[in-house]
Amino acid sequence: MTHPIIGWEQETPVPDGHYFTPYLHVQNGRLFLEDLELVTLFRENEKPAGLTHALPSPLEIVYLPLIRQRIAEMNQIFAEIIQETGYNGRFHYAYASKANAAEEIIRTTLAAGTHHEMSSTVDVDIARIMIQRGLLPPDRMIICNGFKPDGSSYAQNILSLKTSHHNIIPVIEDLSELPPLLSTNHHFDVGLRQKSYGRHNNEIEMDQANSRFGLDLKNLWKAADYIAAAPNLSLKLYHAMVGSQILDQEDFVNRLKPAIEIYARLRQRHPTLSIFDFGGGMPVRMTLDFNFDYHAFAQLLLTTIQETCKRYHVPVPDVMGEFGRYTTSEHGAHLFHVLTVKENNSPYPWYIIDGSIMSSFPDSWALGEHFILLPLNHLDKPFHRVQLGGITCDSDDVYPPKTSQSPLYLPIETDDLYLGFFSIGAYQEMLGGVRGSKHCVLPEAYELIIDRPQPNTPYQFEVIRGQTPADVLTNLGYPPATTDRNP
Repeated sequence: MTHPIIGWEQETPVPDGHYFTPYLHVQNGRLFLEDLELVTLFRENEKPAGLTHALPSPLEIVYLPLIRQRIAEMNQIFAEIIQETGYNGRFHYAYASKANAAEEIIRTTLAAGTHHEMSSTVDVDIARIMIQRGLLPPDRMIICNGFKPDGSSYAQNILSLKTSHHNIIPVIEDLSELPPLLSTNHHFDVGLRQKSYGRHNNEIEMDQANSRFGLDLKNLWKAADYIAAAPNLSLKLYHAMVGSQILDQEDFVNRLKPAIEIYARLRQRHPTLSIFDFGGGMPVRMTLDFNFDYHAFAQLLLTTIQETCKRYHVPVPDVMGEFGRYTTSEHGAHLFHVLTVKENNSPYPWYIIDGSIMSSFPDSWALGEHFILLPLNHLDKPFHRVQLGGITCDSDDVYPPKTSQSPLYLPIETDDLYLGFFSIGAYQEMLGGVRGSKHCVLPEAYELIIDRPQPNTPYQFEVIRGQTPADVLTNLGYPPATTDRNP
C-alpha cells in the first residue's frame, strides 16, 4: 500500500491475539498496551490495581517503560555492530530534549544513562535541577545546541552552568557565538555544526543549502582555527544533522556521506576532534507500515565512517546520535470517548469524539502528519470506514488529515466506544502548550503517568488533574465565573 496505515483496514473483526505493534495487541476484543488493558482506566469496577479511581475522558497517557526500552534497544544495536565491525570507537546516546521537556521524561532518560542535548536557556535551568538531583553525573555530556549569540541569556546561562558541571559542549551555530567562550576563564570542549540539513550529493550542494542552521564550509574552517588558537578551547565534536524522521537507512547514510568526508578532513588538521554527531533524524513507528532496519543503519554508518577515515588516515570517531522523536514518540497516547455518530448524508459516517484532534496533535492539521489510531474496545466486532471529528467548531478538527489518502476503519458498534491515538509522545504536547489555553477554549485533559521499576512488577500510577473551566477562564484573564444556571 502507498498510503500510511493508521489502523485496522478491514471490515472483519480484529483476530484475538493480533499485534499491531510490539507493544499494542488485542485480547478478547480489547486493546492492551503491553499488559495494561486500556479501557479499564475508565471503568470503576474494572480499574487496574494501584489506580484509586476510574479516570475521565479525554485522557493523556505517559507510559515511561517504553522510553527505557527504546534507549536500551539503540544502545544494544550499536554495541552489537561495534563488535561485529571491529569499530574502534564508542557510541553515545543523547536525548534531544526539545521533543518533550516534561520532568518525567527528562528524569527517565537520564536515569536510563543518556547524555543530554538542549537548545534554550530554560533547558539550562532544567539541566541544573537534574545535576542537583544527581541525575546528570560528571561523566554525562551536555550538548548545547541552538542559537546562543554574545549577550543572550542562553550564552550566559551556559557559562554559569560550567561551575557545576564540567562536561558541557557548546555547539557553534554562528561565529558570533564564539566571543563569550573566548573571553571566559573556563575551559570548554566545543562543537561545530555544519550547514547540512537535507539531501545533498556533495559538500558543494550542502554548502549552498538554504538553511538557518549551522556554518557554511568557509566559516566552519574559520571557527575551527579560532578554537585551536584559543588557550581555553578544544574542538571536540562535529555536528551534521541531515533531516527528520528519515525512513530509509541507505538514504540516511547517503545524506551523511559529505559530512563524514568533512569530519575526516577536519580531524587531519585538528587532532582534538573525536566525536561525529549525526544529530537527529532517527525514525520511529508512527504508523503501522513502518519499516526501518536499525541494525542495517548502524552497520552502514559505522562501515562508511571506517572506510572514509581509512582513506584520510585518521582514527575513527566516537559516534553520537541525538534522539528526540525516537526516544519519546511511542511512550505517549491520547484516549477519547466517542460521543455520537452522524450519518449526515456523507460518504462515510462521522464519529465525534469528546476532545480536539487539532489541539491535541497540532502536526496532524499543520503538517498532515499521521498517527496510529485504534479502538480500545469492540475490536471483536465488524468494522466499517468512517471519518473522525473533534468536538470543536473548527472544520480542520478531523482525522485523517484532509490531504490524507489513508482510510480509517472503526467498529460499527459504538456503545461506550473508546479510541486511542498512539505514538504522539514527541512534540505534540509541547506544541499544543502544556497547562495553556487550547483552541475553542477546551480544558486540558487529565494526564496519567504510568511506570514500573521492572517488567512484570505492579504498575505505579500518578494522576495529573486536567483543567477545569475556571482554570481556562483564569488563563485567559477572566474573573471567576458567576453564571446563574437556574432557569
